[in-house]
Parts: sequence; C-alpha cells; structure tokens
Amino acid sequence: MSDRKPMQLRLPAELKAWIEAEAKKNGSSQNSEVIRAVRDRMERAETQSN
Repeated sequence: MSDRKPMQLRLPAELKAWIEAEAKKNGSSQNSEVIRAVRDRMERAETQSN
C-alpha cells in the first residue's frame, strides 16, 4: 500500500457527520468510507461516459 498518499481534506460539518455515521454503521474507518464514496462516483462517471 505504498502507493497511498496522505491528503488533508476540509469538509462541511454535515458531510463529516455523514461519513462518521456511515463508518460506524458499516464497522469501517472514516477513510474507508471516503474511498468507497469516491470510487462509487468514479464508477458512475465512467458508466455515463461510455
């Protein structure tokens, strides 16, 4: 996993709260939830462009 790079991210309070809630619900980290959300969006964008 050496290809992962840290990134500082500033979020509105409501997004931070949603990520925290999703992480707790799914038994995962907040980082994992952000990655999941971005990957989901990437897949939708790729599907729409094809």
